Amino acid sequence: MPKVLISDKMDPRAAQIFRERGVEVDEITGKTKEELIAMIGGYDGLAIRSSTKVTRDVLAAATNLKVVGRAGIGVDNVDIPAASAAGVVVMNTPFGNSITTAEHAIALMFALARQLPEADASTQAGKWEKNRFMGVELTSKTLGLIGAGNIGSIVADRARGLKMKVVAFDPFLTPERAIELGIEKVTLDELLARADFITLHTPLTDSTRNILSAEALAKTKKGVRIINCARGGLIDEVALKAALDSGQVGGAALDVFVEEPAKASPLFGTPNFISTPHLGASTTEAQVNVAIQVAEQMADFLMSGGVTNALNMPSLSAEEAPKLKPYMALAERLGSLVGQLETRIDAVSIEVEGAAAELNQKPITGAVLAGLMRVYSDTVNMVNAPFLAKERGLDVREVRHDREGDYNTQVRVTVTTPEGQRSVAGTLFANAQPRLVEIFGVKIEADLAGTMLYVVNEDAPGFIGRLGSTLGEAGINIGTFHLGRRAAGGEAVLLLSVDSGVPDAVLAQVKALPGVKLATTLRF
Repeated sequence: MPKVLISDKMDPRAAQIFRERGVEVDEITGKTKEELIAMIGGYDGLAIRSSTKVTRDVLAAATNLKVVGRAGIGVDNVDIPAASAAGVVVMNTPFGNSITTAEHAIALMFALARQLPEADASTQAGKWEKNRFMGVELTSKTLGLIGAGNIGSIVADRARGLKMKVVAFDPFLTPERAIELGIEKVTLDELLARADFITLHTPLTDSTRNILSAEALAKTKKGVRIINCARGGLIDEVALKAALDSGQVGGAALDVFVEEPAKASPLFGTPNFISTPHLGASTTEAQVNVAIQVAEQMADFLMSGGVTNALNMPSLSAEEAPKLKPYMALAERLGSLVGQLETRIDAVSIEVEGAAAELNQKPITGAVLAGLMRVYSDTVNMVNAPFLAKERGLDVREVRHDREGDYNTQVRVTVTTPEGQRSVAGTLFANAQPRLVEIFGVKIEADLAGTMLYVVNEDAPGFIGRLGSTLGEAGINIGTFHLGRRAAGGEAVLLLSVDSGVPDAVLAQVKALPGVKLATTLRF
């Protein structure tokens, strides 16, 4: 009989479900890391919330562990690479607390509009400062959503019920989905200039970190009010403090911080600032929902091998896995390549031909979408990527060709952008090794692995030497070098794998080389 440890406080319904499904369960909470390491070896599953830290050391001691289930969205407390290396599946429940988080954002918006915390403190102090607290109405105001996914769309619905105008910045929000939600899709700069209130509902990734920086805050409408119930790190807290002090930002309410627990913050004590201790998911209903979901998912996996909402494993049957794994690796890298190079995508087409056309295409599609959207979401996986794409109105097409092409097997990913269609294609060498064979109309054979430098330049003598010298002088070693071009003297594409990252200063030097049209780093 499988055995599960619930190491954080969780609704009793979770333990009940485990037992009903034939899984033995222990509820032992509040243990230190050392105590957890001492006991974890006897368990097949570990059910957690945010308190338990599933570190490399814990995983090393978890010799029988098969699955970690996070009752909630964020998995910052789980070392996913170490879990993957140990063969441990990591699951979360990404949609169990969406309504609760959205309602908390609306509550903080009301609190900012009417200065409720300060008014409460003043009144209870016996001051009765009625003239001091002059609020603003939400009706007819413009709400700017940064992120219009599951939670953002719920906030938009509630805001429209309050007769607010809603504008949204989200690279994956299509015009059709925006119309369906009754909101207007805009650029980030447009949102900053127009919004009376801004609320963030996007994951923390390299592209969203400090999305509200000092420069961004300077572009906002004077007196804007800002709410963040998503992730700490989306806002530069020092810059927000300065903007509050200057009056550029009229008020801010944060439920999340860069460092949590937030025992200290530059924002604490600032007038017109409201803070709550990461309460976005803290309602009875949400805690029941995520506890039930994580128990059901873990029990299914332990008893029958079913995989749902896994962050490091696709949804696959045992028979399909060996054949599909190399294709999914290829598909995910092709999707990641496009996702890192294109910021606005309205539609994606996944075409398979040759040997690939004989396989189940759903896992291949899921892998493409996971790679494509991972740039914008740290919780996307091959299981929930299709849902997230549908939620944002991204048009996804699957095409199967019976024809024979240049290769025995091929996967092509074509995205529709405001500038037109862009396409990449790949194949498998020796039926196992993913290889890029075409990028945006240029034939090129390349591995997609590690850190790579992508350069588009005019094909001219001496360029490769200048590029090599620039990287060499910066101490950057080139691992592999791949070159393709449309025609002699035309546009050329270079893909270089490098043994270390490319600092911004070096990338700027590459961009300044004669003939360079585009240069950026890619990570796989």
